Amino acid sequence: MGLSLTEKLILSHLTEGTAEKGGEIALRIDQTLTQDATGTLAYLEFEQMGVPRVRTEKSVAYVDHNTLGCGFENADDHRFIRTCAEKFGVWYSCPGNGICHQVHLERFGKPGKTLLGSDSHTPTCGGLGMLAIGAGGLDVAVAMGGGAYRLRMPGVIRVELRGRLRPLVSAKDVALEILRRLGVKGGVGYVMEWCGEGVGSLSVPERATIANMGAELGATTTVFPSDGVTRAFLAAQDREEDFVPLEADSDASYDRTVVIDLSELEPLIACPSRPDNVVKVSELSGFAADQVCIGSCTNSSLADLLKVAALLKNRKVARGLSLSVSPGSRQVLSMLAESGALQDILASGARLLECACGPCIGMGFSPPGGGVSVRTFNRNFEGRSGTADALVYLASPETAAATAVTGFITDPRKVFDPPQIALPDRMRIDDSAVYPPAPEDEADRVEIVRGKNIAPLPQGRPPEDSMRLTVSLKVGDNITTDHIMPAGAKILPFRSNIPLLSRYCFTVCDPEFPERARALGRSAVVGGENYGQGSSREHAALVPLYLGVTAVIAVSFARIHRANLINAGIIPFTFRRPADAGLVAEGDVLSLEGVRAAIGTGVMTAVTSDGREIVLDCPLTDRQKKILLAGGLLALTAEENEGERT
Repeated sequence: MGLSLTEKLILSHLTEGTAEKGGEIALRIDQTLTQDATGTLAYLEFEQMGVPRVRTEKSVAYVDHNTLGCGFENADDHRFIRTCAEKFGVWYSCPGNGICHQVHLERFGKPGKTLLGSDSHTPTCGGLGMLAIGAGGLDVAVAMGGGAYRLRMPGVIRVELRGRLRPLVSAKDVALEILRRLGVKGGVGYVMEWCGEGVGSLSVPERATIANMGAELGATTTVFPSDGVTRAFLAAQDREEDFVPLEADSDASYDRTVVIDLSELEPLIACPSRPDNVVKVSELSGFAADQVCIGSCTNSSLADLLKVAALLKNRKVARGLSLSVSPGSRQVLSMLAESGALQDILASGARLLECACGPCIGMGFSPPGGGVSVRTFNRNFEGRSGTADALVYLASPETAAATAVTGFITDPRKVFDPPQIALPDRMRIDDSAVYPPAPEDEADRVEIVRGKNIAPLPQGRPPEDSMRLTVSLKVGDNITTDHIMPAGAKILPFRSNIPLLSRYCFTVCDPEFPERARALGRSAVVGGENYGQGSSREHAALVPLYLGVTAVIAVSFARIHRANLINAGIIPFTFRRPADAGLVAEGDVLSLEGVRAAIGTGVMTAVTSDGREIVLDCPLTDRQKKILLAGGLLALTAEENEGERT
């Protein structure tokens, strides 16, 4: 029997384990990326490992999240990252050069390579035929140091595309359709592998849009074949030598197949406040909007914005509505300006924002109180926009443009004729805002500059065999990392300062949580299904650790967050019987005996203060057991490095 493309990519990078579904595997990582909201911690962690220089083929540090200079904090963190990059052998993409996923797709991604990034939307480069996986910063730091990335062998869902998209229906609608069908948990434990004759009609940026939103399915990653379309994309970037053809064998087997006929799709929109709350745009026509945002790592390519410019040409933004446009990279912005398309965008009344993540993470351009915002982004979680009670919808650039000119959520087919755009055969290449690292023989001369906003990392500790943990917080299903550790312009500048950041932990759910957890000293958090979905930010594990959270007990976990909890030294238990979650309330005291043995067996019985017994599971790989018993991945790495030295 033949191999899927996913299996080929994994087997070509496998260093430990066998490619049997559910078993632990270790992968060699060719490339890494970090961004500034997660990068400071990743480089602090890399420092602690004592490895003088990165050992990957290419590592890139991007500054694209915390770009508003409202104080010294962001600028200090950028300087810290830049000097770390220079010293450790990492390329540095300056503020304003663009969003990490867009720039990496354009300038660094290579078909057939592995990419590990400290951002959950790293799978964007799967549109280029990479095995690109999002992870916590500590996992990325280990990979930069030459260590393997470990995970359970995922299953593979085959998505077969047939036909072609109709005019004014786009790749974003394909991404929303798969979310409508599978939901935000539908990809957990799987790689989404896209194939079929319909794939050939999609450009690399369109494939990247779909791969980007695979993160919202909870998927490990998304992969597309590398074909003639890929080759043309790389040639336009003056990187044709990076092309290698890649596809699945015709007789490959899959865990499941989903068929989508592109010709049957119509414009779709995700309603508040989940990416899978998807309906047809036509069902919401006439619903007034206050704001439209076009951009983000999902929809900020040159192709996307040329279409937007063509649709907005000779039209005006509706009175009372505010429209922002954020190009994904300096390359995109330059080519919009050179082609005249930028003038068409500006003449409509749109506001041009920086080549950065911006409104997607609440970094400016927040909606008015109770306002409706239609965005071409990938997430519409409650409060993520920076306005707690905003109603955020996710849609394609075409739908966003139609909404901007009418003032109401509008099916673009009701407003526009299909835009006629032509992409150039050669893109404008200017990598002057990407700094190379210092030569290895000069690295010792580079001084790492630390601002006063950078605080030491909290340290996990080996678990005690007997614990009495008070439940400091109980939450429901689909708790996101935005609930645990909010984003936004007021909070993101403290990403490198865990003590200060702790003031905001879980305040979206309960403003009293930080003080209560701190007063308890040690505690447990109880959650429902899909706990920790969303961003890869390891702050959502490290900040609770700092506040004394020793265990999280949930019905189920999102992949990256569960790994981050383990890396931090927090035990992630699941209820064997989901109904038992209803038996535990905030303030209950749970007695856990034989904890270290339970980490080995994967089974624990918790006894409540009124004598009820609740069976908890904690299935772990051998490596994960070692991490928890050591008190976290940093502690285990230190032990292993000490062992090598002796």
